[in-house]
Amino acid sequence: MIESPESNNNSDDLFEHFKFVASDGQEPLRVDKFLMNFIENATRNKIQLAIKAGNVLVNENVVKSNYKVKSKDVVRVVLAHPPHENLLVPENIPLDIVYEDGEVIVVNKPAGMVVHPGHGNYSGTLVNGLIYHFKHLPKNSNERPGLVHRIDKDTSGLLVVAKTDFAMANLASQFFNRTTERVYWALVWGSLDEDEGTITGNIGRSLKNRLQMDVFPDGSHGKHAVTHYRVLERFSYVTLVECKLETGRTHQIRAHFKYLGHTLFNDERYGGHAVLKGTTYTKYKQFVDNCFKILPRQALHAKTLGFEHPTSGEKLFFNSELPEDFQTCLEKWRNYTVNQK
Repeated sequence: MIESPESNNNSDDLFEHFKFVASDGQEPLRVDKFLMNFIENATRNKIQLAIKAGNVLVNENVVKSNYKVKSKDVVRVVLAHPPHENLLVPENIPLDIVYEDGEVIVVNKPAGMVVHPGHGNYSGTLVNGLIYHFKHLPKNSNERPGLVHRIDKDTSGLLVVAKTDFAMANLASQFFNRTTERVYWALVWGSLDEDEGTITGNIGRSLKNRLQMDVFPDGSHGKHAVTHYRVLERFSYVTLVECKLETGRTHQIRAHFKYLGHTLFNDERYGGHAVLKGTTYTKYKQFVDNCFKILPRQALHAKTLGFEHPTSGEKLFFNSELPEDFQTCLEKWRNYTVNQK
């Protein structure tokens, strides 16, 4: 059975080109031969090169050419560019504009909205809405109108958008020089030992799962990354933390906290959608499942954004409220914690 390709929105410029689910009667077959049976005009050499590069995953794990596909296996091919040319189409999408002047726009992005179009998501993105409401936005080095930075599809919160070429260059310089201020709130599994601390460790693409980012503390891979955190509230088996980014790597908070042993609550990509802490009682598991339903995404919100205005030089700071799903989930944990005492 062949499923429609989906976009890998949370991964930095990796796109899912193909996704296949082995049928019930699938006899064990080498993955390279399996893919040749489904991908039109593919050569075995190209498939093997993709496998060697770690771009073929079976059940979310990178495999070698001799892996034998079995019944119900999910085989995915991800590569570093979209398989089709992307055409930007303006769409009348309502945007939550927090601030706007002649140079910049600050947007409060809802969870579930993709920031820019990619394979499988050519419409409904923040960029589609931006180019409808704002004409002649400058393009960044990746030809994406107005974008200076981005946040993951299922992360909510604040972004700044450039309206002029000067603003684009100026803001890009601020992000590069780490003079912007970005504060996130995250709900993580477990109880952190310290009330505040710093996580330092290179972040790069996982050598085992190309859709994840890993921490390489020895500096052998990836780029330097630093996250400062402060505990805001402790619950029975989860903790609300404030995270201040010193650097801005892909999935930085998500990867750093998994490395620390405190994966983000309901972060499916990094395993936080399982019950990682707590009791073995069925009632507790039902409670956590209900929290997952209320907050059906990773518990991460870009709460505060600060930068210097490109032309006036004024320091601008913006703060956004936690969205309803996040607030409701926190309230459930508060009530649960009180009832456990």
